[in-house]
Amino acid sequence: MERRVLGRTGERLSVIGFGGILCSGTTPAESDRLVATAVDAGVNYFDVAPSYGDAETRLGPALAPYRDDVFLACKTGRRDRAGVEEELRASLERLHTEWFDLYQLHGLTTLEEWSRASGPDGALDGVLAAREAGLVRYIGFSAHSEQVALAALEQFPFESILFPTNYLAATVGGFGPRVFAAARARGVGHLALKTLALGLLREGEARRWGKCWYQPLDDPALARLAVRWTLSQGVTAGPTPGHPELFDLAVAAADDLRAPTPEELAPLRAALGDRAPVFSV
Repeated sequence: MERRVLGRTGERLSVIGFGGILCSGTTPAESDRLVATAVDAGVNYFDVAPSYGDAETRLGPALAPYRDDVFLACKTGRRDRAGVEEELRASLERLHTEWFDLYQLHGLTTLEEWSRASGPDGALDGVLAAREAGLVRYIGFSAHSEQVALAALEQFPFESILFPTNYLAATVGGFGPRVFAAARARGVGHLALKTLALGLLREGEARRWGKCWYQPLDDPALARLAVRWTLSQGVTAGPTPGHPELFDLAVAAADDLRAPTPEELAPLRAALGDRAPVFSV
């Protein structure tokens, strides 16, 4: 599988990442199999968070045999220094590791939240202290808000951003291109969320994929187009949704990373129909 450099770090990540939520709700044997299959496919980028159910507990033992050869990213939802220190150490223990390659402020949503996290004794102070102690190598963040992402990129020299990078959200919803450009201008590594999202569930529509709050692209041809588009936007890599079937679609798509033409992308727009994209400005 192709590997790309993550921003200024020099680290080379597989273009498809293993979202640790894949391990949530599985047995130890199932987690072992999922991780081994991913490694065999060339995946070296693993991403998890303590908010993903029992994912850390399951992923840690499964990843242990490969730990020195993979890039492990984790996250914190806490916004104060003391909370980060507590959550970080708990995650390290559950994941059977002594360090994280990347530690991210998870799900920044409002400017007030960012202000608290970046202020005195905020989450950022905790992550910086962890890096000084050798528990964290690189510092990043994830966000679902353009406004917050742009503010964070401007105010701190993050090494990565994990952000929705979805064809339909960007072209129909107008959501994302400003953030992509800001990250690129600063040399910040761009990691992609929601690559395989089709759109929001319609009112009353059954939720077919339990770990997705949206309707994912579960058609192989459409999934392939979505992956190709996302990885043509200056993206280093992207973790996948939390179902093995969707992970397999993304891995299969990684054998052809040509930027799709507008004509090729027409079926994706048609598939959206009357749905709203997952994000819009």
